[in-house]
Amino acid sequence: MLKQRIMTALILLPIALCGFFLLDGGAFALFIGLVVTLGGWEWARLAGFEAQPARVAFAAVVAAALFFLYLSPALAPFVLAAALIWWGVATYLVLTFPGTSEHWASVACKLLIGLLILLPAWQGLVLIKAQGQGNWLILAVMVLVWAADIGAYFSGRAFGKRKLAPQVSPGKSWAGFYGGMAVSLVITLVVGQVRQWGFGETLLCLVGAAIVVALSVVGDLTESMFKRRAGIKDSSNLLPGHGGILDRIDSLTAAIPVFAVLLWAANWSAL
Repeated sequence: MLKQRIMTALILLPIALCGFFLLDGGAFALFIGLVVTLGGWEWARLAGFEAQPARVAFAAVVAAALFFLYLSPALAPFVLAAALIWWGVATYLVLTFPGTSEHWASVACKLLIGLLILLPAWQGLVLIKAQGQGNWLILAVMVLVWAADIGAYFSGRAFGKRKLAPQVSPGKSWAGFYGGMAVSLVITLVVGQVRQWGFGETLLCLVGAAIVVALSVVGDLTESMFKRRAGIKDSSNLLPGHGGILDRIDSLTAAIPVFAVLLWAANWSAL
């Protein structure tokens, strides 16, 4: 398993880095669109579709929706607004699982939720990429999420007794959440010192980072909730040793649109 994970990472990492940081415009949108469309194919399974034709059909719907959004940039604010509403609802659903799971048990509802998760993630990345510091901003949100994951892993293993959401993901603890949050905020502080931010700007960035990290955890738990409901361990086996694409980007699907909205709200970038 470890060898499989390493081989997959060695193959995919250069592809991902080149796609994220070397492509621009339509090529970047297409690259991210391919990843999101594959995520749609995986989500159809979480929604209850086992047959390949149905899963491919939903992936095609995702691809068509992405193309429509690419041709209709004026819809971007509405897509991001829908994401904010959804992740607020998702937080409630995670905290109340499994008691409220019947509210989203229908296939139609789960497919709609899939669109609310996947489309804003693509939209957020496309908007961020279009900025003058787009590559650095994309790197920033990824570092926040990855640092939180690493911090949560080690602090959770060392101190994780009180469970964060035992009905959804028994392995996650409050100690892990706090540890991951602390690591991300320390990194934000270090960046602020290097870039010589003032007190107000530093405080604003710390609040923004905390919101992004907290929602990234909700993104992770949301996919876990749907997998638990579907009775499956991984979203697919597309990435040997790593599970599926959704298993790798679940935190980012929540963090990216929230990050994009915060950038716009704080006027850090002309989204």
